[in-house]
Amino acid sequence: MTEAARPLTPPGVVLVVDDAPDTLRMLCDALALEGYTVLVARDAGEALQRFEMAVPDAVLLDAIMPGDDGFTLCRRLKAEPSWAHVPVIFMTGLAETEQIVEGFASGGVDYVVKPLKIPEVLARLATHLRNAHVSRLAREAVDVAGLGVLLLDNQGRIAWRSPQAMRWLQLALGDQPDPVVLRQWLQQVVLRGETVAPLPDGSQLHASHLGSGGPGETMLLLRQQAAPRDPAQQRRLTGASITPRETEVLSWLAKGKTNRDIGDILGMSPRTVNKHLEHIFEKLGVETRTAAAAIASSLLQED
Repeated sequence: MTEAARPLTPPGVVLVVDDAPDTLRMLCDALALEGYTVLVARDAGEALQRFEMAVPDAVLLDAIMPGDDGFTLCRRLKAEPSWAHVPVIFMTGLAETEQIVEGFASGGVDYVVKPLKIPEVLARLATHLRNAHVSRLAREAVDVAGLGVLLLDNQGRIAWRSPQAMRWLQLALGDQPDPVVLRQWLQQVVLRGETVAPLPDGSQLHASHLGSGGPGETMLLLRQQAAPRDPAQQRRLTGASITPRETEVLSWLAKGKTNRDIGDILGMSPRTVNKHLEHIFEKLGVETRTAAAAIASSLLQED
């Protein structure tokens, strides 16, 4: 390969799944010459074992194999969230429209017909690896911004989700959410424009309908927000007349610091810290550190 023809992204790990030794040998040699790391599987079971050991960057998959065929294997890969992002390119001697449609329906991104033309396979593989790389960067950029994104297909099913969106959905609806419950929740977001679900830490998951993400797709935006402040705590804080120094003590109390820690941070003795806390408890109408810390946490979240 010439320098000008090299891909913009470095070669990755490719899993080749085929029960024909000649095809495996030919593909392995060609991929190795291009700089790819090649994994090999002769059937669906071996392919799943390879995924358990190391998730490849792409899969070249024979459609017709002993046992589970390639279409079944592809569906299993796409059903696993941690594997679903891997592009699958089908290889088969079946050129009928029905088989091609089934390949795409099962989650494949492309389809090459045997006998294979190696330059064509390499060109398609490089293109899909670059697309997957750009998609991964986009997902990470969304998550770095503190947001999560969902794409729904025209039947209301999740077609794509960023890692952060997946984590929040699992926290809000369970690690393995009931498909019916999940579908209903997503439909509420689309119909109402926004839906809220509680998270275990007391915050809330807000889901907003952003409109079309592409032909037949609906885009949802997820974000985490602190729970609204309790009205009773709001009234208590408003009328407490807490001094600036007491506010400092209270803020460190909310962060779990001891009297000695607070004294060291603010340059006062633990005894002085305790005096400040006595005044704070009296002003807030509470008797324990826990109660004062809860009110302080609400104040800090709002700020």
